[in-house]
Amino acid sequence: MNIAIMGAGNVAGQMAVAINGLDETFHAYAIASRSLEKACAFAGKWNFEKAYGSYEELVADENVDLVYIATPHAMHYENAVLCLTHQKPILVEKAFTANAAQAKSLLSRAKKEQIFATEAIWTRYMPSRQIVLELLDSGIIGDPTSLTAEFSYPLSHINRMQAPELAGGALLDLGVYPLTFASMFFGNDVTKFESNTQLYHTGVDADDELKLYYGNGKTAQLRFSMLSEFKNEGVIYGTDGSIRICDLNNFSKITIYDSSDNVVKDVPIPEQINGYEYELIACQKALEAGSLECAAMPHSETLLLMQWMNSLRKTWGVIYPFEKD
Repeated sequence: MNIAIMGAGNVAGQMAVAINGLDETFHAYAIASRSLEKACAFAGKWNFEKAYGSYEELVADENVDLVYIATPHAMHYENAVLCLTHQKPILVEKAFTANAAQAKSLLSRAKKEQIFATEAIWTRYMPSRQIVLELLDSGIIGDPTSLTAEFSYPLSHINRMQAPELAGGALLDLGVYPLTFASMFFGNDVTKFESNTQLYHTGVDADDELKLYYGNGKTAQLRFSMLSEFKNEGVIYGTDGSIRICDLNNFSKITIYDSSDNVVKDVPIPEQINGYEYELIACQKALEAGSLECAAMPHSETLLLMQWMNSLRKTWGVIYPFEKD
């Protein structure tokens, strides 16, 4: 499978690590940047066969089998439209788009034109997700009742995080992980949201807390901030104990506790290249099967999470400049 990457930043580098670490089934084929110099440097570092100084040149290449879109999320929509116009299957880095309307438009077009499209929210694809689901199903912590999740990291000094025109703020960059954590393990039957936000001086959300109420009585308490010191963990509480997970974005440790908060056991996590490889493997299987989406992240899940984030921003009064029409 000839894999191409659109955008040559840090996330693109992580995907390149995964491609290089996989077997010969996955080929580091092409990299595109708005700067040919940057694309050439990336290609040389990560052994890509071709380097392009424009995204238009990349999508015109008939040998590209899958485009991984690794540009800032405010650019995802226009980049994805370009790929779909040239019939290129796409793997789009989270957040899938800047808002739900863009996501709906892209996925409707992909379905109509029978082109594969999926969101690259890597936690959905990892074996660690299934490990936690199996632990919950086993009853090791009794009946799950609530969860907490936080992903906070001081990123407010970064321009794209500050900028409304770049769909900045904590929600799309950091909040997607606690929301995904809640969705993966407690489902999507949310009957009510309660939330609070602290806005940055530019108008984007900066420090957010929310509580999700589920139809079955469960609750999820989530926090994400681009102002606070680093914290990245989730805890699922049950009637007989809890599961504590370090690193929401790539589970590094899973520990079971009893109801007295004593450690019952640590659960091993499979070795990995860096975690990005599971997205590629899932895409390969889906493409071979003729599917238009990945089972680990179906279109319905992408749309629902985008709708949740739209609703939160509406409550907070956060509107990106390109949405005002």
